[in-house]
Amino acid sequence: MASVVLAFASLTLMGADLSGKWSAAVTLDAGSGTAKFEFKQSGDKLTGTYTGLVGTAEVTGTVKGSDAEWSFNSEQAGKITYKGTLGADGKITGTVEYGQIGSGKFTAEREK
Repeated sequence: MASVVLAFASLTLMGADLSGKWSAAVTLDAGSGTAKFEFKQSGDKLTGTYTGLVGTAEVTGTVKGSDAEWSFNSEQAGKITYKGTLGADGKITGTVEYGQIGSGKFTAEREK
C-alpha cells in the first residue's frame, strides 16, 4: 500500500507523462463510444491526435501534476474538451464536453 501511495505522490509532484496511445470509454448524454488518442508530451504541453466518432483531429492541451486537459475542434460537434485526472491505477478519469452533442464522462487507459 505504501508503494502505491508513494507512486501516486511522485506522479503528482513530478507530473504525469501521458505520451503514448490511449483508449477512452466515453459516455455522453447522447450515447457512448470509444475515442482513441495518441499523445506527445513536452513539459506541461500536450499535443497529438484524436480518432473516433466525429472523425480525426489534432489535439492540444496541458498537463499540470496529475491533472490534464485537452481539446480539439470537430465540424460536426464544435469544440470538444476533455478534463481528467491520472489516478494511481494509471487511468485518466474525468468529464468531457462534446460541443453540440452534449456532455459526459470518460475513463481512458493506456493501450498495450
